[in-house]
Amino acid sequence: MWIGWIEFDVLLGDVHSLKGKRAVIRPILADLRRTTEASVAEVGDQELHRRAEIGVGVVASGADRVTDVLDRAERLVAARPDITLLSARRRIRQSDDD
Repeated sequence: MWIGWIEFDVLLGDVHSLKGKRAVIRPILADLRRTTEASVAEVGDQELHRRAEIGVGVVASGADRVTDVLDRAERLVAARPDITLLSARRRIRQSDDD
């Protein structure tokens, strides 16, 4: 079994409140869930208005499948015109790794 995850650090556009932030983040999370069929959540910077950390996690039988899903997620986030992708950190591990 292979486990992979990617964390995106994003800068939001013209957002002045947490309510405005949710309005921007919610559709991004929904798009990621729909297109990757992976687990997706806002995983950090919840108290900041213009920054967000988004995590995507996937489990599959092969490393190629995990890589494909993480690549798709990164392309989707990078292509969003309403945010700026500051960084993407990814990890892929096999279940029997120590």
